[in-house]
Amino acid sequence: MTISNYIQENETRFLNELYDFLRIPSVSTDPKFEPHILKTADFLAAKLQKAGAENIEICQTPRYPIVYADKIIDPNLPTVLVYGHYDVQPADPYDLWTTPPFEPTVRNGKVYARGASDDKGQMYLHIKAFEAMVQTDSLACNIKFMFEGEEESGSDGLAWFVEKEQERLKSDIILISDTGMISNELPSITVGLRGMSYVEVEVTGPNRDLHSGLYGGAVANPIQVLAEMITKLKDENNRITIPNFYDKVAELSAEERAEMAKIPHSEEIYRADLDLKTTDGEKGYSTIERASIRPTLDVNGIWGGYIGEGAKTVLPSKAYAKISTRLVPNQQHEEITQLIANYLQEIAPQTVTVKVTPHHGAVPAVVSTKSIAYQAASKAYETAFGVKPVPVRSGGSIPIVPMFKEKLGADSMMMGFGLDSDAIHSPDESFGIFNYLKGIETIPLFYQYFAELNQ
Repeated sequence: MTISNYIQENETRFLNELYDFLRIPSVSTDPKFEPHILKTADFLAAKLQKAGAENIEICQTPRYPIVYADKIIDPNLPTVLVYGHYDVQPADPYDLWTTPPFEPTVRNGKVYARGASDDKGQMYLHIKAFEAMVQTDSLACNIKFMFEGEEESGSDGLAWFVEKEQERLKSDIILISDTGMISNELPSITVGLRGMSYVEVEVTGPNRDLHSGLYGGAVANPIQVLAEMITKLKDENNRITIPNFYDKVAELSAEERAEMAKIPHSEEIYRADLDLKTTDGEKGYSTIERASIRPTLDVNGIWGGYIGEGAKTVLPSKAYAKISTRLVPNQQHEEITQLIANYLQEIAPQTVTVKVTPHHGAVPAVVSTKSIAYQAASKAYETAFGVKPVPVRSGGSIPIVPMFKEKLGADSMMMGFGLDSDAIHSPDESFGIFNYLKGIETIPLFYQYFAELNQ
């Protein structure tokens, strides 16, 4: 029996198992969901066992457990380490969902549920692809699974586990499906990720909240000061003004930018999808370039003073903002964080004091399109979809990718099957039934070609 036939015969079961997986509210950021996180780990361990995996273990970490399993068929064959995360973002606000977030519902060829695309659907298809390879006796590589339960809340336990289990996790390539592709008609492979520096800014004026009538006009308002400071972080061309910020930015060649320009993109559709009259960004770059190969700075939140119902005439003591920068190759997040902190202190007036607290950072990552893993992934997509995939750089960050490279010495191949329309992290998150099943079909092809190209 071929893998395609096996998938067809078991399609209904594969889908029902995914729906059962999605019903478990495995939210890692809220402690009240901890029992569900643990239940999800048990679910995965049971499914891995039924699929034919060995050495299955629910590994305890300082936080949530990691589910490990493997199938070593021949030490002389390449080894693939499959990573995924079984935790999900909070579903709030629940009232914005068309159907309940943890009651999977199929509409228009998609399953709607929290975690459908990020990352439960995309990680579970690897288990089903593995099952199909085992049942058809076509597993071409050794395989290891490592599924974590706290990607959405920092991956602290994963970093601890990887540091501790480097020998057990040795592999030739790490396979991740936590990204997307351009469309079902034109697949793509993510070959670049931006890094990140994330800070919180606290601006303090007077030592307590003041009556705005008695003190307004005589004492600096921290909210206004913070707003003015934020406006100084970019110039009229939307270029970041922090000194030395661009010093190490890796510039793409004209040829590389020309290749990026071939990626299908409609500004009209892009704007319509977001209800925008026009796009915005750094002068001299296209929308795709601004969202992938250029560094950015965004205010993610700002607050202070009275924001309750009705009126309260207060001149606040403090104002706050959360600011993130997305970084490109050669930029180091620790260095950028320090540059941000230094500049905010420099531009702050003497009427306030400023405190900058680093939150977290991520290192940029780029995968070579000339590597064996990329060539295998490209052939797998081309065989399954009937069209050669396009290499793309993502604007997002996956901090574990550079961490894996540093600790395990292996590159990551990001074979995503999600779409921009999946609305990850938002109400009505979804994952296409086509994408789920096509992923199960594509992954075994990667193993086949990866083994062949490594001979």
